[in-house]
Amino acid sequence: MIGTIISIILLLIVLGVILWAVQQLLPLVPMPHPIGLIVNVLITVVVVLVVVYIIASLLGVVSPVRL
Repeated sequence: MIGTIISIILLLIVLGVILWAVQQLLPLVPMPHPIGLIVNVLITVVVVLVVVYIIASLLGVVSPVRL
């Protein structure tokens, strides 16, 4: 149980750092504003879906996460 909680916390930290890095580096890529906004929203949605999946697996709604 403790190992699972530590793994989930580490996964959330890694996801947060990746999201932060992408949002910091995205303005450096020359893209029109609407496309950059769409990419930013898609990345945020993917991270939110991963977090919701992790929370749902802890509650037993979906199969557990295999780390």
